[in-house]
Amino acid sequence: MNLTVRQLRYVCEVARLGSVLAASKSLYISQSSILAAITLAEAEMGARIFDRRPARGVSITPAGQRFVAAARVMLAAETEFNRSIGDLSGRVPKVLRIGCFEPFGALFMPEMLRGYLDSVGDVEIDLVEADQVQLQERLVAGQIDLAILYDIGPIGIDSVTRICKVPAHAVLNADDPLAVRDGIWLAELAERPLVLLDLPHTATYLLTLFDVLAKRPEVRFRTRSYETVRSAVASGFGMAILNMRPIGRATADGDEIVRKPIFDELPPPTLIVADMYGSAKPLFVRVFIEIFHRFFDTVGPSGFSVTTPEREPLLLVARKG
Repeated sequence: MNLTVRQLRYVCEVARLGSVLAASKSLYISQSSILAAITLAEAEMGARIFDRRPARGVSITPAGQRFVAAARVMLAAETEFNRSIGDLSGRVPKVLRIGCFEPFGALFMPEMLRGYLDSVGDVEIDLVEADQVQLQERLVAGQIDLAILYDIGPIGIDSVTRICKVPAHAVLNADDPLAVRDGIWLAELAERPLVLLDLPHTATYLLTLFDVLAKRPEVRFRTRSYETVRSAVASGFGMAILNMRPIGRATADGDEIVRKPIFDELPPPTLIVADMYGSAKPLFVRVFIEIFHRFFDTVGPSGFSVTTPEREPLLLVARKG
């Protein structure tokens, strides 16, 4: 095969984004370089990988789907090889490529990553903030080494480490009559308009919490931003359901909103670290996971969740081995 690993990555990025222009911006390279890689890949395949649609990007063909699936396996193997070589010499990569669920970037990632740097030395952090679907795609494509996300929606990665359970809680405007209560029942929240964190799988998870009532609240405000959810609740658009609370140095809520536990027994999602290494995790992955565990052990359930006191001891997940 005459294609380089870099050119395979170009083709996979076009498949992920559905656009040569978008892939060019994502990879910081020229469109001509990407088009050359596609042309070479199609020559190697003897079939078209993409159908060009003027002004609408590209669509992947059935042959292209097979090619991209095989290319992603090769890219993941190349990443594992490079990391394993570093592990053999007891080194950690000079760049940690890590992805996290979008809200986590502001809620706790910088503070937690500071602990990683304190342990391994001065490395560069390349943090990708994305939704649950995008994180798994980037991990499989070898674009990131680790992904921090919840176990909600389909999880197509077999190698995951469970850190802690993070139950849902209510976020209310401080002037709401329910704000003075110790906790809230889901049926009470269903009567109020909802400010929805509208991310793939996340929105579905939040709305289906109400299915036990056979009644969902009216969605009055949708946003992909955790910060905008807080602002919308503070501005009186309605209540919100969230899981993680701001940790440590993250921006505090302010006086306009309050967080209250939900009394109903709802299945809590689990915070996980996903990787593509399986049981053969290189040194830097093992170090990261241990530091991640320690971070949440130190913060404790009352620091990362809003729940009732009797549920707090059940939230931290014990380490394996």
